[in-house]
Amino acid sequence: MESPIFILITLSFFLQSVLASSQTLSNSSTICKTTPDPKYCKSVFPHSQGNVQQYGRFSIRKSLSQSRKFIRTVDRYIKRNAHLSQPAVIRALQDCRFLAGLTMDYLLTSFETVNDTSAKTSFKPLSFPKADDIQTLLSAALTNEQTCLEGLTTAASYSATWTVRTGVALPLVNDTKLLGVSLALFTKGWVPKKKKRAGFAWAQPRSGSSTHTKPFRLFRNGALPLKMTEKTKAVYESLSRRKLADGDSNGDGDDGSMVLISDIVTVSQDGTGNFTNITAAVAAAPNNTDGSAGFFLIYVTAGIYEEYISIAKNKRYMMMIGDGINQTVVTGNRSVVDGWTTFNSATFEYNNTGPGSNTTNRVTWPGYHVINSTDAANFTVTGLFIEADWIWKTGVPYTSGLIS
Repeated sequence: MESPIFILITLSFFLQSVLASSQTLSNSSTICKTTPDPKYCKSVFPHSQGNVQQYGRFSIRKSLSQSRKFIRTVDRYIKRNAHLSQPAVIRALQDCRFLAGLTMDYLLTSFETVNDTSAKTSFKPLSFPKADDIQTLLSAALTNEQTCLEGLTTAASYSATWTVRTGVALPLVNDTKLLGVSLALFTKGWVPKKKKRAGFAWAQPRSGSSTHTKPFRLFRNGALPLKMTEKTKAVYESLSRRKLADGDSNGDGDDGSMVLISDIVTVSQDGTGNFTNITAAVAAAPNNTDGSAGFFLIYVTAGIYEEYISIAKNKRYMMMIGDGINQTVVTGNRSVVDGWTTFNSATFEYNNTGPGSNTTNRVTWPGYHVINSTDAANFTVTGLFIEADWIWKTGVPYTSGLIS
């Protein structure tokens, strides 16, 4: 008969082996091989041994610190260059300030999540939904910094005396590299290796068709799965031609797949709604909600709304629904020629027609060129929104590729 002490020692050795295999210690050279820029990655980390999650926490924390520093730098430049006559320069800085504020929020949430894992459980990946959320936030933060950098580079070309290239843009290049490292290490250390499709048994899209109209099981006949009070439902149905799915009112047949609506306001240009413009309706939405009460719904009736709508970061869990394609239209005419940055203007056009479609006398700035169908495909529903993963589930009709 084996000694109990021997069994205990064997079990202890087994558990330590399992833990060690999940938290393999490596140096920065090994860890950085999984990142987009290994050379830069190695320059960031200390030379001590650590596992991928320890390096990941360090990287995200450093990204957060750099984000705070960048905001202070941009604020200083905005104050110092307020007298500049080039509107593109000031607007580029303002864009960067707005984007940097969002980035800091995203990084703070990301760091709080990865830092919450205790030493006992740090080798375990996050749940699938949580991992998706943090990946999205880190990806958005990286996109924000790249957008800022592109805007600064373009604005600097308008001013030979402005020092944006050395004062703001160059430090941002390294910040962007650091965020790439943070995203790569998070993916390596916290994202489950086999990502499962969460949710219900969704209906499959029609094969052989680029136009997807087959609905999610609660979207039969175009019905939307919105759950709301009878009072809110009455307002919605008095305006909309879209039906609500069964189980929309409180407690009737909701299997957890309904979208909860907390309140509804209406926008109508004829004055019959709560507001006559969308901007006012957005301003009326509650601030910093946590989503537990549901979405704040803004219903915009048919009309051409000539306004520029900006959704502040404190306007959370807000939903807009219009009367449909070519019914509710939001339009504007900002352009780079008038001094607006790419971030705040309509940048792309494809297969345009009419007098303005002639490209012969278009500007010849670096990066601006006539795009072909291959270029345009990157901005279709499939290329830009990865529709195969989620949009078809909603039952909303759409065309996945280019419209011929």
